[in-house]
Amino acid sequence: MDVRAPLRRPVLVPVHGGRATSTVSRSEQPSARAARPVDLEVSIPAYNEAGRLPRTLERTVEFLAQQPWSARLVVVDNGSSDGTADVVRAHIRTSGSKVPVELVGCARPGKGAAVRRALLHSRARFVGFFDADLATPVETLSIAMQHLEAGAAAVVGSRYTAGAQFVHAQPASRRLGGAAFRLMTRSLVKGVQDTQCGFKFFERAAIVPALVSCRTSGFAFDVELLRHLQEAGLDIVEVPVAWSHASGSSFSPLKDGMSAFRTVLQLQRCAIGRAS
Repeated sequence: MDVRAPLRRPVLVPVHGGRATSTVSRSEQPSARAARPVDLEVSIPAYNEAGRLPRTLERTVEFLAQQPWSARLVVVDNGSSDGTADVVRAHIRTSGSKVPVELVGCARPGKGAAVRRALLHSRARFVGFFDADLATPVETLSIAMQHLEAGAAAVVGSRYTAGAQFVHAQPASRRLGGAAFRLMTRSLVKGVQDTQCGFKFFERAAIVPALVSCRTSGFAFDVELLRHLQEAGLDIVEVPVAWSHASGSSFSPLKDGMSAFRTVLQLQRCAIGRAS
């Protein structure tokens, strides 16, 4: 495994309930995606993101339309109950065809389940995801694509590697929990400073076996996926990001945080069992 140093690039600064069954119909499933190959497919896992998605979709499509590589944007509605799917449909109706935008559903709850569904169903050369709040600037994709085209299997955003910047920091409680989580994951994902930044892109063919092996559906999905990649000897590149905390996240420090900690403990036990 080789965790390579990021290319030297300026840090980019951004411009500034319960789950229900997904309302995405079968007709909106990506049946035609294999017939429309693109270089990059960007996925946005979305659970009750109706308020943030209009701006995120507009900015992402505008950026992707200006790039030299072709792209598609896929929003994965992870059982939202706030009209998230309707927001995406409205964007598709009115945005034109500069960059294809698709809506798919994921009935299984959990961010990991939504990401896994999107990446496994893609046929693009490069695939990945970022969060609906654009905590990491969409412009960071330019740096990610440089590394991928140079041969990296995975490019992950990092808030803790050299050159990273907190534009708007997390609350103290989230920072404390994050520090504890990073400490726990060091033995599982070696050399990666930040497993949880919501910005990760991959060479699709290289990561399919790792995706198939993943069993985690929640917020610890990133840890399991990166561990599988390292076990396969694939290159992971961390790139520094200019990260902005956004309020209104669906992440619950108590419910989701505790579940992620339990999952990491299980992964550690499995790793010890295989080593013994």
